[in-house]
Amino acid sequence: MTEEQLDRLVRDADPARPDVVGALGGVKQSILEEIMSESTLDRFVEPPRRRPGAGRTVRRFAGVVTAAAVLAGVLGVSVLLREPGEGAETPPAPAAGAPVVYSPVAMRAAEKNPRLLINQPGWVATTVYGFAEEQGTIAFRRGDRELEMNWYPAGGYADRFADRLSVSRPEAVRVDGWPGDLFRYSARDFAVILRPRDGVFVEMRTGDNWSRGEFDRVLATVVRVDVRTWLGALPAEIVTPDRVRERAGEVLAGVPLPPGFDVAALEKVGVNDSYQFGAAVTSLVGCGWIAEWQRARAGGDEAAVRRAVDALRGSHGWRVLREMDEAGDWPEVFWEYADEVAAGRLPAGYAQGLGCR
Repeated sequence: MTEEQLDRLVRDADPARPDVVGALGGVKQSILEEIMSESTLDRFVEPPRRRPGAGRTVRRFAGVVTAAAVLAGVLGVSVLLREPGEGAETPPAPAAGAPVVYSPVAMRAAEKNPRLLINQPGWVATTVYGFAEEQGTIAFRRGDRELEMNWYPAGGYADRFADRLSVSRPEAVRVDGWPGDLFRYSARDFAVILRPRDGVFVEMRTGDNWSRGEFDRVLATVVRVDVRTWLGALPAEIVTPDRVRERAGEVLAGVPLPPGFDVAALEKVGVNDSYQFGAAVTSLVGCGWIAEWQRARAGGDEAAVRRAVDALRGSHGWRVLREMDEAGDWPEVFWEYADEVAAGRLPAGYAQGLGCR
């Protein structure tokens, strides 16, 4: 996410702010009771930080920076159907009679999210992550406009809706028959919160350069699809569990691996764009080397200490991190911890910062 988005998330993320709670009073409860009433829910119908360019992205992972972890709320929920010639290259269709086979891990990751697609040419998915967790994020871009689709556990809906009442009065909308409410941050910046269904709710956020008419037209093209359609709509550069081993081999080229490193562990990170996948892989490597450094120091194994230090110090030259450094801040976070270890100090907060488990 960009620094601007992070600032906006910090501003939006605390539903217990005094200015919000004080202003709501009993209004919050009455509105939520109406929204969540059985009669309203019965009307639900069955469904038929960005690959950074302009901004800098930090991997949220288990908690890259405490604030980002709190915000983890940042979001996610869909993928775009693109026509040939629009956006990224269209992957070749499978041969007749040879359906694409997805792994059980990929199928489970897709089943857990709302699987919303923008059925309109030209939109490209630029950020995807979090789908192995209880929430996730997808951001789409066409030209200079971007739309984030974010999903969260249904239990957080009431507080998020109440918080948005401090933004504007809600306006009822529907997205492929899914009821929701639109909020205006400004005349050119909007959010839509879709009401809980199947254990999740969705929030969509624009940038600050949309018109209401443009937003309405895009919302009218969003559809909910089945698991295979959703997986098939992902751009080729998105790393699904089926592609983990091949892509991990590319990311790990020239990267020394710590003892016990297991590529299979990456199959549990869900669906990610290239940047987020690079962060997931290097997180596993960095955590492994720091754990080995601690083990070796405690056991007096000086040779192993030197190997760990040399590996982490050398991370400044890893191709994957140098390429990612042009797009976001994850490498800077990684190098900060690596340099601390190389200097003989265990960095405070590294486990949360690198997402070590």
